[in-house]
Amino acid sequence: MIEVKDLKKSFDTVEVLKGISTTMETGKVNLIIGQSGSGKTVFLKSLLNVYQPTSGEILFDGREINKMSRDEKQILRSEIGTVFQGSALFDSMTVEENIAFPLDMFTNLTFREKKRRVLDVIGRVHLEKANRKYPSEISKKKKKRVAIARAIVNNPKYLFFFFFNSELDPKTPIVIDNLIQEITAEYNITNVINTHHI
Repeated sequence: MIEVKDLKKSFDTVEVLKGISTTMETGKVNLIIGQSGSGKTVFLKSLLNVYQPTSGEILFDGREINKMSRDEKQILRSEIGTVFQGSALFDSMTVEENIAFPLDMFTNLTFREKKRRVLDVIGRVHLEKANRKYPSEISKKKKKRVAIARAIVNNPKYLFFFFFNSELDPKTPIVIDNLIQEITAEYNITNVINTHHI
């Protein structure tokens, strides 16, 4: 669960976030919806500690992020999965290597353990025949699935999506939405989606 209490964020004299309070529940898909320029991305980046709030509190399962030490913030970062708008895959890495990246960064798993974890999430997002391909060799829909697999490979407690369903054909977002709902329930994740599509 993520709790936000009277969150405010200003840039110089412009107040972007004007006292937001909300609770994002575990095991549910929590949507941040609004028109362009309404502060959605600033809000999400504040949750991710990219921006320091002007005032207010952000708590991850009772842990206030502004009171965390550097080491505690690093632990929290390892508990977060993120899916970006353009998928943000590494062009020089295969699908498997892209998905394994968070495991290389945040765990001490053996090569065999990493391989097992990667193959597990590849199956979960239905990418079995694409595991050895490079991003340039797969469709946008499959790139989104790779990005989701990479975000969940580390068994995150919290999962953030930045406009992830943009630039897709009309049918694909429904498929991806269903996949996200399944993963959220299955792994009991606190899921936060930033979108302008209801």
